[in-house]
Amino acid sequence: MQSRIVPVHTALMCVQPTALSKTAKMSDKPNMAEIASFDKTKLKKTETKEKNPLPTKETIEQERKGDATP
Repeated sequence: MQSRIVPVHTALMCVQPTALSKTAKMSDKPNMAEIASFDKTKLKKTETKEKNPLPTKETIEQERKGDATP
């Protein structure tokens, strides 16, 4: 009986850090200077719309009774 196991050769790839990854490094603590200098007035105003609102208590009761029309 021959073995079906084939030897596999793996290579470890080392990724060199780029200039961007050195400056945009995530850490456990935020840079407080950047937070303090953040300008909230440059943010755009948005209106949040509920795409899939939860059913009301009345709708649930109607569906339980078998009347699916609100």
